[in-house]
Amino acid sequence: MSIWGGITGGLLGFVVLGPLGALVGSVIGSNLSSRSKRKRPNNFDKQVAFFAALFACLAKIAKADGRVDESEINKIEEIISKKLNLNKEHRKFAINIFQKAKDDNISFESYASNLYQILFSSPNSLLVFYEILFELALADGILHPKEEELLKKIPRIFNFENKVYLSLYEKYVDNNKSFYKVLGVKQNSTSSEIRKAYLKKRKEFHPDTLIGKGLPEEFVEKAKERFIEIQEAYEAGMKNLEELEKRHQR
Repeated sequence: MSIWGGITGGLLGFVVLGPLGALVGSVIGSNLSSRSKRKRPNNFDKQVAFFAALFACLAKIAKADGRVDESEINKIEEIISKKLNLNKEHRKFAINIFQKAKDDNISFESYASNLYQILFSSPNSLLVFYEILFELALADGILHPKEEELLKKIPRIFNFENKVYLSLYEKYVDNNKSFYKVLGVKQNSTSSEIRKAYLKKRKEFHPDTLIGKGLPEEFVEKAKERFIEIQEAYEAGMKNLEELEKRHQR
């Protein structure tokens, strides 16, 4: 079924209520099907509400630090094509929702609250929604204070326990900072300090170095994993510094 015809029916039912209904209506207003009839809310209405709220709230997260940057645009494309696997028509709908919500005067809380009114009986769907918001917030490797402020509002709106926020913070934010621990550097280290630590660790765990010391093959195999981890940590650390420098230049 075409999403345009389907959403039209929803607008005449439950989805039309609140800011989500208004947002969807503003996006598809010129595509309304003449065959639309009033109907009771169904699963399709809830799907439309979910996608509308998701891309509206993603827009608010992306714009929270003042502008939507390239890493966030790339993450949105990844969410559309890989995580949600949207077809061409649905992709157009999602992007239009994002663009409208990015510049409108409706708050993040209003869109999220409206979604909870519709999906309160499906906490797993709301948790997936929350995880995707975290993914976008960390798209550039940094959780901006304004982004964090919005993310912290979700447990109250969705009636989650606060440990849900802490769990996702650990998953997306703390893990993102783990390169500091791997390389043994402080979070305020310079690029030269990070590189120096990287070269030292790289030499220590390079398979050729360990083989030359006559260490057991099992140890060398384990060291190879560590060697790859060090390489990835260095790349993550340099990317993090690059993003910080870009922000300071704005």
